[in-house]
Amino acid sequence: MGGDYTGVVTVGVGDSAKSLNLILDTGSSAMAVSDNKYSPALGNGTAATNLGQVESYGDGSSFAGAVLRDTVQIGGVTGTNVPVAVAYDATDSMFRGADGILGLAYQGLDDAFLLPGVTWPEKYSPSQIEQGKRTTVVPCLMQLANEGLLLEKMAFRTRRSFVKAGRHPGTDPLNEGTFILGGGEEATDLYTGTFQIAAVLADDWYSTNLVSVGIDHQQFPVSSRPQAGMPTNSIVDSGTNTLVLGPTIIKRILSALPTAQRELLQKSMGGEMIPNTDLDLSVWPTLSFTLQGISGGHDVTLQVPPENYWQLDAGEVGQAVAAISPAQADGGAILGLPLMNGYYTIFDGTAGLGVIKFATPK
Repeated sequence: MGGDYTGVVTVGVGDSAKSLNLILDTGSSAMAVSDNKYSPALGNGTAATNLGQVESYGDGSSFAGAVLRDTVQIGGVTGTNVPVAVAYDATDSMFRGADGILGLAYQGLDDAFLLPGVTWPEKYSPSQIEQGKRTTVVPCLMQLANEGLLLEKMAFRTRRSFVKAGRHPGTDPLNEGTFILGGGEEATDLYTGTFQIAAVLADDWYSTNLVSVGIDHQQFPVSSRPQAGMPTNSIVDSGTNTLVLGPTIIKRILSALPTAQRELLQKSMGGEMIPNTDLDLSVWPTLSFTLQGISGGHDVTLQVPPENYWQLDAGEVGQAVAAISPAQADGGAILGLPLMNGYYTIFDGTAGLGVIKFATPK
């Protein structure tokens, strides 16, 4: 039922090269592939290192693996010496049906551990890896930029947060999207008008400051205080298929809804599927999220209409799910695909801490 957007990435060269379907995730930085899909022999452009990785994600999934230096091809761009983790110890939910994950955030999130010996084909346990000296590795996109192959930016046009069920979901245009690596503004066939530009305030996640939340014409401010371990109170994340919101925001949204709508949203957030026929999306409110703009610019208000925070035919024809998830604490909102689905979105790390640009899609 998940709606992760994936892209085809070729890893390795020659006989060992594999075309892999990787989750495109701006909320993490490691590039990792399952050893069930790619278990390379050394040589011919593939080199072992003394680095291992143990990565955990917000949904509870995790992996441990060896960091190799390998050849990576994405579209028409081929990079060498790109760090790739071969994940040999992963939770069942880690890759969610894909072959791996392509983290697109900053180097500060790409933790690794330096170990006394090479980590492939030998395999250190997760606990052994974590006894090594902590360091970071250069993420794939940054490595390709360092090699002068492209700019450190990417663009998305997404349409769904959960796969739309039907007779042929693989060919349904709502289940497809566009991913541009190394650019975005030049693709004028994908958007219209000018960009709204939100500031990125820390070089780890695409960290933003959520200023306020709106329910139709009601606006309420959001505290700028981040939760422990977060540099800001929110991030924009292509790898999360819901809006993950703290208890204060959830309470304000629920209190603004009529009783019948409130009960449906609570049921869905509690794990129940909702029949499509119970939802008249024409009477549900539009949500909006205002992010801090760049210096000298304006704050950015982004709308999430009900057809984006409710997903009809979500994994099963006739059944719907709310793409809103309650977080345990305030100060760590994750603005995932429901926000992005209404926009053509560019994540641009080429200057300073970076910016996120939003335009109206064609």
